[in-house]
Amino acid sequence: MSFKNVYIPYGGYWSTPFVKWQGNFANLHPIHFAADIAKRALAERKISVAEFDALYLGMTVPSKSCFYGAPWLAALIGAEGITGPVFSQACATSARTLGSAAFEVETGNGSGQAILCITGDRTSNGPHLTFPNPNSPGGKPDAEDWVWDNFNNDPFVKNAMIQTAENVAKEEEITTEEQHEVMLMRYEQYQAALKDDAAFHKKYMVTPVEINPSGKKVVATVKDDEGIFPSTVDGLAKLKPVLPNGTVTFGGQTYPADGNAGMIVTTKDRAKEFSKDSKIEIQMVSFAQGRAKKGFMPAANAPATKKALEVAGITIKAWN
Repeated sequence: MSFKNVYIPYGGYWSTPFVKWQGNFANLHPIHFAADIAKRALAERKISVAEFDALYLGMTVPSKSCFYGAPWLAALIGAEGITGPVFSQACATSARTLGSAAFEVETGNGSGQAILCITGDRTSNGPHLTFPNPNSPGGKPDAEDWVWDNFNNDPFVKNAMIQTAENVAKEEEITTEEQHEVMLMRYEQYQAALKDDAAFHKKYMVTPVEINPSGKKVVATVKDDEGIFPSTVDGLAKLKPVLPNGTVTFGGQTYPADGNAGMIVTTKDRAKEFSKDSKIEIQMVSFAQGRAKKGFMPAANAPATKKALEVAGITIKAWN
């Protein structure tokens, strides 16, 4: 779908640092944590929660009491009068949250529409779920470890997430060395973002974050992303693929992390009101989704991107 009146205020977005699972965010309740960060971010931007007509929540990993989802999060930030849907679409949760908010703004009540989008997950300490099964021997319930079991087995495809990466790498003839080359480029880009005391990160990141799970004592302070390890050509070359006869190494893939982020999706006029600089416009022009064949999930980005560009009337050309 293409959009004509969907905008994001300049500076109307934020993120926590992201921390590798079982790190400093491992014991923070994701909804409480997201609420604390959103209140702080909105206060820093001098935006009142009374400005929002709805709150859209994206959450892939359930947590205690998340049954109440978006209205509970809205109440925690002081916006008891608004509500909204909860989105859970595995790796596409954040994209679906923003796309759906944009659709409502485009087709909704015009200049009065302002939606606060918040996404947050804790892959650490994921829930261990039990499901009643009175027909099993002794009535023993069925059980599932939400994060571990679903990372390791797509119930439709019957393989692990890493296997989908290997499927795409094999079909497209992407070698381990080529994957490492991209990894090193991304690592260099990340290091550039840390220059001048992480000035780039501070444009959007809510930092520092004090860890105080009991409410009585600060046990740690997180100033930036945690879990980023140095990568070198020689270091990556020493790593063996995770799967037998595979290509993907531990150094060539991202890791699960804990954290949350927020973004305001609204109309052009409202975006100017919320913006840090009303002369800078950020417009959302299109949204599209794509599907890949069974077991090739990472390849779905390509058809989705091509469709979004086509709908927006934007072309892309190779450059050197």
